[in-house]
Amino acid sequence: MALSRINANSITDDSITVDQIADTAVHGRRNLIINGSFQVFQRATAATTADGGYNTADRWRMGELGDGAYTTERSTDHPHGSGYSVKAQVTTADTSVASDHYSYIYQQIEAQNLQHLLYGTSAAKTLTCSFWVKSNKTGTYVFDLRKPDNTHLHYTEEFTISSANTWEKKTITIVPDSNVKASGGAIANDNGSGLELGIGLRWGSVYTGGTSGSWSTNSNDYGTSNQVNWMDSTSNNFYLAEVQLEVGDKATPFEHLSVAEEQALCYRYFYRLSGHGTLFYADYYSNDTFITKEGLPVEMRVNPTVTSRGTGGSGGTAFSYTNLAATPTLGASGKNAVAVYRGVASSARTYIHIYNATSAYSVDASAEL
Repeated sequence: MALSRINANSITDDSITVDQIADTAVHGRRNLIINGSFQVFQRATAATTADGGYNTADRWRMGELGDGAYTTERSTDHPHGSGYSVKAQVTTADTSVASDHYSYIYQQIEAQNLQHLLYGTSAAKTLTCSFWVKSNKTGTYVFDLRKPDNTHLHYTEEFTISSANTWEKKTITIVPDSNVKASGGAIANDNGSGLELGIGLRWGSVYTGGTSGSWSTNSNDYGTSNQVNWMDSTSNNFYLAEVQLEVGDKATPFEHLSVAEEQALCYRYFYRLSGHGTLFYADYYSNDTFITKEGLPVEMRVNPTVTSRGTGGSGGTAFSYTNLAATPTLGASGKNAVAVYRGVASSARTYIHIYNATSAYSVDASAEL
């Protein structure tokens, strides 16, 4: 019969503690990363050139500056055989990296979602990041966690891709140092960027002053001098899957959300409204003009920047109106409009006028960090 021992911190039964059970149990909404499963690709699923913006996977920004080029796309290559990853592929090689050039896959996390980390206090919490990677190019890569508010901080840690074309799981634990615990380590309680998590594919010398496993106050210390130049051949690919950032000093099993939950989280930052003008509920005004009342599915982070994509039928053009109280002058009989809004105040709503939207069109509302 197993004997249990009780002390102030844990209950132990045959060397298994309650603390250990808590560390490995599945807890709801642990992951601070959105779309770490790479389920949501509103913009594109096919190979798209990385240009420093949001090109394919929602919430993931594809940083790129300098000679050479790469694309990203949705891939069914997955460490567990079922699911999606994001694939990067070099399309134009750069064998000599200039000092200010870089290639970087990263996500910015909204600051008000990070207040429970207690950065800027002596109680600042330890974080653990886990992710799967795969590449034909082996060697040293660098994980970076950047805090832009107040005192600018970077935590960098090297990891190694040891075997070519093989999925490998990496786990990195980020322990707060004295700078994180000082008042300057605080993360503002607002809708700006609180933390930025990224993986470097190449770093020019301007950005390689970091020391693996350490925090730095230098705003440019994204990487280390050991970082491989992944951009040196058009044969090079890089896959990333199941990215999780969570409180604690251990990596728990990856948190799988439903697609609907993951989409809703992404919609706060980007939403693509697609279809035909006549598909949406409309309020009619004079001369048969109308405004569709297409509300965004969730309140966006800020009043979005709204753009139309495609012609919307016979050479359509988009115009913006920002005052809900006034009826927009749409210009001509039979022309349609789309209203896209955050849903909190009249001043936070935007009208888009699309001419003759009788064929498929889409409207992008972006409130990305």
